[in-house]
Amino acid sequence: MLAGPTAVGKGTVASYVRQHHPEVWLSVSVTTRPPRPGEVEGQHYFFVDDREFDRLEREGQLLEWAVVHGRARYGTPRTPVEQVLDEGRPALLEIDLQGARQVREAMPEARFVFLEPPSWEELVQRLVGRGTEDEEERAARLGTARAELAARGEFDHSIVNDDVARAAEELVSWMVDPTPEKD
Repeated sequence: MLAGPTAVGKGTVASYVRQHHPEVWLSVSVTTRPPRPGEVEGQHYFFVDDREFDRLEREGQLLEWAVVHGRARYGTPRTPVEQVLDEGRPALLEIDLQGARQVREAMPEARFVFLEPPSWEELVQRLVGRGTEDEEERAARLGTARAELAARGEFDHSIVNDDVARAAEELVSWMVDPTPEKD
């Protein structure tokens, strides 16, 4: 599981893993938020309305789900994750802190990696620089980010995303190492 605050680069690191490590399966989350420019249905997310999300949650089809930044809901479809793990393949879930806590309860054997920014200032620059949120949304995301950064100690391993390729390679290396030590 890969988690970390908004704008830390979880999606960018996951994209690098997708491109350079086809042996690692990446989960595709469902969300109730609208697509950002360039996002592709089924590749970046499955975009659903509230009614469909309610159905998936009610029927137990989500491994985890959460309301993120007080706005949209995100969740991880359960069946594809279970199938990949049953095949013995490494699986990567890109999730938020709330989701990581739910997965920890449901799958205590899972391994949890926290992706952190080189600094708070860099995190703010990344969020502002991507230009996908208005001022109100940025403020909400930065408030959430402070709480998420404080939860770093809940994870098995932490990686500073100061270089996407290096961070992604460290992540994959740590995923496939059968005996990681807790930092």
